[in-house]
Amino acid sequence: MDNITLIGMPGSGKSTVGVLLAKALGYDFLDTDLLIQQREGLLLQDILDRRGLEAFLDAEEGAVRSVSCRRTVIAPGGSAVCREGAIGHLKALGPVVYLQVPMDELSRRITNLSTRGIAMEPGQTLADVMAFRAPLYRRWADLTVDCPADQPLGETMLQVLRRLEELRLPVPHVSAAPASGELEAGAPDAAAPHEKKEESHDIS
Repeated sequence: MDNITLIGMPGSGKSTVGVLLAKALGYDFLDTDLLIQQREGLLLQDILDRRGLEAFLDAEEGAVRSVSCRRTVIAPGGSAVCREGAIGHLKALGPVVYLQVPMDELSRRITNLSTRGIAMEPGQTLADVMAFRAPLYRRWADLTVDCPADQPLGETMLQVLRRLEELRLPVPHVSAAPASGELEAGAPDAAAPHEKKEESHDIS
């Protein structure tokens, strides 16, 4: 189907890159973390605090498996790969792209680890989470896009488009993609869903 899913660690930029990609393709954008919160009536961190990790992953899997869409860029939570039912459903909807960001950069970006709603066991570090999830991201991704610390998010979006075209994965041709600088200039508007996720303590 003609959807694109972006996966990766918390702080990898899935939401912001996803909005930029949706704008470039004329697609819709779906944030499954917000879908979880709507279904459960709780913030992500509250679900973890009150119900625990396994119940959180159950809720996430249920929310993700409920998704039925076309021409949509999907940004699931970073833990979607922890349940085969969730990530398998996303893969059936269209190509899956792993945004691979270095651990040092992720640590720099995430300053609210204990309140952000990251699906992790008590006592785990962000590095522990990455060590567990990285093989899963690589396993389920149709392609991996490296995201160096100094790479603008607009350039990351263009890299995703180029790689999809190179691998002949189902994505519409963009005849005149904006230059990276132009995309960055529009980033504040595009980042609005990302800002909403920050208020909701997302796990993306």
